[in-house]
Amino acid sequence: MEKVKLPNKVDLARCAQNRLQYQGEYAAALMPRLAESTQGIHGDIDVSLDFGTDAQGLRMMSGHARVQVSLQCQRCNELFDTTIESEFTYTPLRANAEVSEVPEDYDTVEVDEAGEIDLLELVEDELILGLPQIPTHENEHCSEGAFDQSFGELPVAEERPNPFAILEELKRK
Repeated sequence: MEKVKLPNKVDLARCAQNRLQYQGEYAAALMPRLAESTQGIHGDIDVSLDFGTDAQGLRMMSGHARVQVSLQCQRCNELFDTTIESEFTYTPLRANAEVSEVPEDYDTVEVDEAGEIDLLELVEDELILGLPQIPTHENEHCSEGAFDQSFGELPVAEERPNPFAILEELKRK
């Protein structure tokens, strides 16, 4: 399947009815909040989306997003590159509608008055949620990682008499 430029907004119900599949990319410049949350985005954001209807008859969109970013290690303050991936499944929900029995694996997404969802914002949110809370190198690649582990030997604990031994003797009498 050829990668294409993805739309910014989609009608999830119509796409689900037609069982559309998208595989494409978003330009990094379209995601300023992700850029603010990282030290830089490398390349475009790869996204694949599948629209359809599940066994309960709910319209749904499942997808996968992937991007290369630079983060600042919180141990040594050096930059490192990592891949952020996110898998998600959404079902549409109109404004002011009640959440019916939606499967646990699904998230709900509110559609606008035209019945569309902002796909670009949704993918950006998913990638931001996929960022680590405390970004760090792997220990072997971090200059401060060697200090993260304990060092030295623990002293052997001296054997002390059991303080309840006296009660044991009283119990025998």
